[in-house]
Amino acid sequence: MDIVVQKFGGSSVADAEKLKNAAKRIVDAYDSGKFVVVVVSAQGDTTDELLEKAKQVNPAASKREMDMLLSTGEQISMSLLAMTIEAMGYPVVSLTGWQAGISTNSKYSCSRIKKVDTERILRELDSKRIVIVAGFQGINKFDDITTLGRGGSDTTAVALAAALHAQVCEIYTDVDGIYTADPRIVENAKKLKNISYDEMLELSSLGANVLQNRSVEMALKYNVKLEVKSSFEKIPGTVIKEVEKVEKMIVRGVTKDDNIVLVSIVNIENTPGKAFKIFSLLARENINIDVILQSVGRGGTKDITFTVDFDNAATAVRVLKENLSALGADSVEYTENVSKVSVVGAGMASNPGVAALMFEALSDVGININMISTSEIKISVLIDQKDSKNAVRAIHDKFNLA
Repeated sequence: MDIVVQKFGGSSVADAEKLKNAAKRIVDAYDSGKFVVVVVSAQGDTTDELLEKAKQVNPAASKREMDMLLSTGEQISMSLLAMTIEAMGYPVVSLTGWQAGISTNSKYSCSRIKKVDTERILRELDSKRIVIVAGFQGINKFDDITTLGRGGSDTTAVALAAALHAQVCEIYTDVDGIYTADPRIVENAKKLKNISYDEMLELSSLGANVLQNRSVEMALKYNVKLEVKSSFEKIPGTVIKEVEKVEKMIVRGVTKDDNIVLVSIVNIENTPGKAFKIFSLLARENINIDVILQSVGRGGTKDITFTVDFDNAATAVRVLKENLSALGADSVEYTENVSKVSVVGAGMASNPGVAALMFEALSDVGININMISTSEIKISVLIDQKDSKNAVRAIHDKFNLA
């Protein structure tokens, strides 16, 4: 079976005209002889509107009920898109996440896919139907609807592509590929023809809001070929795969993440096991930690500073304050107006001097660095949020990425 999975983001199905545009893309693939499975996100700002509706009636609504509510956004999109294709005279069926066989764990609002039963989808494909699936959702062992977190439709698409052994998973969005930087910030940013899974995973994790990082992890694990393409222009996009010959660039991209908070635990007792206690508390709350800095101990105490995403910051601070005495610390402090600016590239591991060049770029424009984190294929710095766009431009120019 020559199967293609296509995913359309919220901006690509936001209104009747865009639904017709997406439908044209889908039927073109169908007419070329492919079996087509489509995953859709909620239209435009639907998810934000649903969140506001919930806030008006119950600001402390349970995560289970929030999942029931938010899952309806994708169901509206899938049925409207199916109706659009139906009006064009093509056989089509829309399926919710549970109808499509997507089983998840029971972590409401941020569930993970455990299994995909493809029987129903394959039966519909055998009947020559186009299959439209609601992204972002599945069903748990209690038969409750669960959601996969922001951007979860990307993960739905990749999971279906893996389970169906699809030829390719095409991600249609309002950008026409992956760029060396956000083209809205850097005018001369260059579109990449291809990029490796590892590089894309780093970019996604570091603030490039094109693909959910969990979807890239899954694509890497199951060797799913991804292509990010424009919903509105019929031009080649960026292919994400385990490429052998990449463009000869040490740095492949520069990105920024303004959605972070810096948290500091001050004057912790300098004894073994304190870091374990801190981060196990946060792990129990499903809070991911990024950049970590521990000060040199003096006077029997030390400070530990780390970053979390903005949505988890309040919970992290609350949990740590509730456990201050057990941690043997004086206080918990946090700073919101920070940004993480990063460079990513598989070539960095074998090219010394990348960090120096990055720091020189920031020095040239008078930007101070607060924290630094490195790995084999990325360097991240924490800076004041007001400087983040200027930092991206300066670094992009310094590495001649245009």
